Amino acid sequence: MLKGISPLIGPDLLATLHRMGHGDEIVLADAHFPGESLNARVIRADGIKVADLLDAILPLFPLDTYVESPLIMMAPVPGDTLDPEVEKRYREVVDRHVPETPPIQRIERFAFYERAKQAFAVVMTGETAKYGNIILKKGVTPVGG
Repeated sequence: MLKGISPLIGPDLLATLHRMGHGDEIVLADAHFPGESLNARVIRADGIKVADLLDAILPLFPLDTYVESPLIMMAPVPGDTLDPEVEKRYREVVDRHVPETPPIQRIERFAFYERAKQAFAVVMTGETAKYGNIILKKGVTPVGG
Protein backbone atom coordinates (compact mmCIF):
# COMPACT_ATOMS: atom_id res chain seq x y z
CA MET A 1 0.00 0.00 0.00
CA LEU A 2 1.05 3.57 -0.64
CA LYS A 3 -0.06 6.78 1.00
CA GLY A 4 -2.29 8.99 -1.13
CA ILE A 5 -3.11 6.28 -3.67
CA SER A 6 -6.45 4.52 -3.51
CA PRO A 7 -6.29 0.81 -2.66
CA LEU A 8 -8.51 0.29 -5.73
CA ILE A 9 -5.44 0.97 -7.88
CA GLY A 10 -3.29 -2.14 -7.86
CA PRO A 11 0.37 -2.22 -8.83
CA ASP A 12 -0.28 -3.21 -12.45
CA LEU A 13 -2.74 -0.38 -12.99
CA LEU A 14 -0.48 2.14 -11.25
CA ALA A 15 2.46 1.13 -13.45
CA THR A 16 0.28 1.31 -16.57
CA LEU A 17 -1.01 4.79 -15.73
CA HIS A 18 2.57 5.91 -15.17
CA ARG A 19 3.83 4.45 -18.46
CA MET A 20 1.12 6.08 -20.56
CA GLY A 21 2.10 9.15 -22.56
CA HIS A 22 0.20 12.21 -23.72
CA GLY A 23 -2.64 11.14 -26.02
CA ASP A 24 -2.59 7.50 -24.93
CA GLU A 25 -5.99 6.05 -24.07
CA ILE A 26 -7.13 3.60 -21.42
CA VAL A 27 -10.47 1.82 -21.43
CA LEU A 28 -12.33 1.27 -18.18
CA ALA A 29 -14.47 -1.61 -19.37
CA ASP A 30 -17.59 -3.15 -17.94
CA ALA A 31 -17.72 -6.84 -17.05
CA HIS A 32 -19.29 -7.72 -20.44
CA PHE A 33 -16.65 -6.01 -22.59
CA PRO A 34 -14.53 -8.25 -24.89
CA GLY A 35 -11.28 -6.80 -23.53
CA GLU A 36 -9.13 -9.91 -23.96
CA SER A 37 -10.24 -10.21 -27.60
CA LEU A 38 -9.45 -6.60 -28.42
CA ASN A 39 -6.26 -5.66 -26.60
CA ALA A 40 -3.11 -7.50 -25.52
CA ARG A 41 -2.69 -5.41 -22.35
CA VAL A 42 -5.59 -6.21 -20.02
CA ILE A 43 -5.63 -5.38 -16.32
CA ARG A 44 -8.16 -7.02 -14.00
CA ALA A 45 -10.14 -4.91 -11.54
CA ASP A 46 -12.87 -7.44 -10.84
CA GLY A 47 -15.54 -6.39 -8.39
CA ILE A 48 -14.81 -2.68 -8.79
CA LYS A 49 -17.40 -0.35 -10.33
CA VAL A 50 -16.20 2.06 -13.02
CA ALA A 51 -17.30 5.18 -11.10
CA ASP A 52 -15.26 4.07 -8.08
CA LEU A 53 -12.22 3.37 -10.25
CA LEU A 54 -12.59 6.76 -11.96
CA ASP A 55 -12.66 8.36 -8.52
CA ALA A 56 -9.37 6.62 -7.69
CA ILE A 57 -7.67 7.35 -11.04
CA LEU A 58 -8.55 10.98 -11.70
CA PRO A 59 -6.50 12.49 -8.84
CA LEU A 60 -3.44 10.88 -10.48
CA PHE A 61 -4.30 11.14 -14.16
CA PRO A 62 -4.38 14.35 -16.22
CA LEU A 63 -7.06 14.39 -18.92
CA ASP A 64 -6.07 15.67 -22.36
CA THR A 65 -7.03 19.33 -22.76
CA TYR A 66 -6.05 19.47 -26.44
CA VAL A 67 -8.96 17.36 -27.73
CA GLU A 68 -12.69 17.97 -28.09
CA SER A 69 -13.40 15.42 -25.37
CA PRO A 70 -10.93 13.30 -23.40
CA LEU A 71 -13.80 11.05 -22.29
CA ILE A 72 -15.55 8.69 -24.70
CA MET A 73 -18.41 6.29 -24.12
CA MET A 74 -20.22 3.87 -26.40
CA ALA A 75 -23.41 5.07 -28.08
CA PRO A 76 -26.37 2.71 -27.85
CA VAL A 77 -27.03 0.28 -30.67
CA PRO A 78 -30.10 1.43 -32.68
CA GLY A 79 -33.23 0.28 -30.88
CA ASP A 80 -31.41 0.03 -27.54
CA THR A 81 -31.74 2.48 -24.68
CA LEU A 82 -29.25 4.00 -22.28
CA ASP A 83 -29.63 4.28 -18.55
CA PRO A 84 -28.85 8.00 -18.05
CA GLU A 85 -27.74 7.28 -14.47
CA VAL A 86 -24.57 5.54 -15.74
CA GLU A 87 -23.15 8.64 -17.46
CA LYS A 88 -24.47 10.81 -14.62
CA ARG A 89 -22.47 8.79 -12.06
CA TYR A 90 -19.30 9.09 -14.15
CA ARG A 91 -19.85 12.80 -14.76
CA GLU A 92 -20.29 13.47 -11.03
CA VAL A 93 -16.88 11.91 -10.39
CA VAL A 94 -15.26 13.82 -13.26
CA ASP A 95 -16.78 17.11 -12.12
CA ARG A 96 -15.48 16.56 -8.60
CA HIS A 97 -11.89 16.16 -9.85
CA VAL A 98 -11.73 18.03 -13.19
CA PRO A 99 -14.83 20.26 -13.43
CA GLU A 100 -13.73 22.02 -16.63
CA THR A 101 -13.77 18.74 -18.62
CA PRO A 102 -15.94 18.95 -21.78
CA PRO A 103 -19.01 16.70 -22.14
CA ILE A 104 -18.49 12.98 -22.61
CA GLN A 105 -18.46 12.05 -26.30
CA ARG A 106 -20.47 9.05 -27.51
CA ILE A 107 -19.26 6.95 -30.44
CA GLU A 108 -20.74 3.98 -32.29
CA ARG A 109 -20.15 0.50 -30.82
CA PHE A 110 -17.69 -0.79 -33.42
CA ALA A 111 -15.83 2.53 -33.50
CA PHE A 112 -15.47 2.14 -29.72
CA TYR A 113 -14.08 -1.37 -30.23
CA GLU A 114 -11.54 -0.01 -32.73
CA ARG A 115 -10.43 2.60 -30.17
CA ALA A 116 -10.10 -0.18 -27.59
CA LYS A 117 -7.82 -2.12 -29.96
CA GLN A 118 -5.54 0.90 -30.20
CA ALA A 119 -5.75 1.80 -26.51
CA PHE A 120 -2.71 1.56 -24.28
CA ALA A 121 -4.64 -0.84 -22.03
CA VAL A 122 -8.06 -2.15 -21.10
CA VAL A 123 -9.08 -2.41 -17.47
CA MET A 124 -11.74 -5.08 -16.94
CA THR A 125 -13.94 -4.03 -14.03
CA GLY A 126 -16.89 -5.57 -12.24
CA GLU A 127 -19.25 -2.95 -13.68
CA THR A 128 -22.52 -4.56 -14.77
CA ALA A 129 -24.31 -1.45 -16.08
CA LYS A 130 -25.16 -1.67 -19.76
CA TYR A 131 -22.92 0.64 -21.83
CA GLY A 132 -20.74 1.13 -18.76
CA ASN A 133 -17.44 1.47 -20.68
CA ILE A 134 -15.46 4.70 -20.83
CA ILE A 135 -12.21 5.69 -22.51
CA LEU A 136 -9.88 8.22 -20.86
CA LYS A 137 -7.34 10.12 -22.97
CA LYS A 138 -4.24 11.09 -21.02
CA GLY A 139 -3.06 14.66 -21.01
CA VAL A 140 0.15 16.35 -19.96
CA THR A 141 1.12 16.41 -16.30
CA PRO A 142 1.23 20.04 -15.18
CA VAL A 143 4.65 21.51 -14.42
CA GLY A 144 5.29 21.03 -10.72
CA GLY A 145 2.42 18.50 -10.55
